[in-house]
Amino acid sequence: MAMLRAAALLPFAFAYATSACLAEAPPPNVERTPAVAPKTQTIALVERATSDAVSDLGAKGDSIGDLLTFANEIFDAKNEKKVGSDQGYCLRTVAGKAWECNWTLTLADGQITVEGPFFDTSDSVLAVTGGTGAYSGAKGQMKLHARNEKQTEYDFAYELVW
Repeated sequence: MAMLRAAALLPFAFAYATSACLAEAPPPNVERTPAVAPKTQTIALVERATSDAVSDLGAKGDSIGDLLTFANEIFDAKNEKKVGSDQGYCLRTVAGKAWECNWTLTLADGQITVEGPFFDTSDSVLAVTGGTGAYSGAKGQMKLHARNEKQTEYDFAYELVW
């Protein structure tokens, strides 16, 4: 009787084993797509900081909580041709040393947003948090470098990945 029961279950065991093997194999008519390298782009620009304004919101003088606002023109890497604008704000986080900033760069083919620290006396690197138009889905970083001691012009290097 046990032998008959085992023999009766044999076709089911075979079917189960076959279906398990087939489930792991890809369908024969599906092509595998090779991994695609991410798209990258570097955009070098110059900001002319002509509208920067600090609102003294914390303790009197340079202090935590002060607000820096701006809406400046953006030029090509040679600082010759106007190519866009930026606007944003920074909150003073360490008096005399650092701000935390958010701003939007607007170019003819879209916008790029950044967020991160701006240091008074050294280079800064901010996170690219998104974009629109040609920059939709972009991430990456933006390196900022003061071009002069008066901090009236800045080199921006947007390193984008998407």
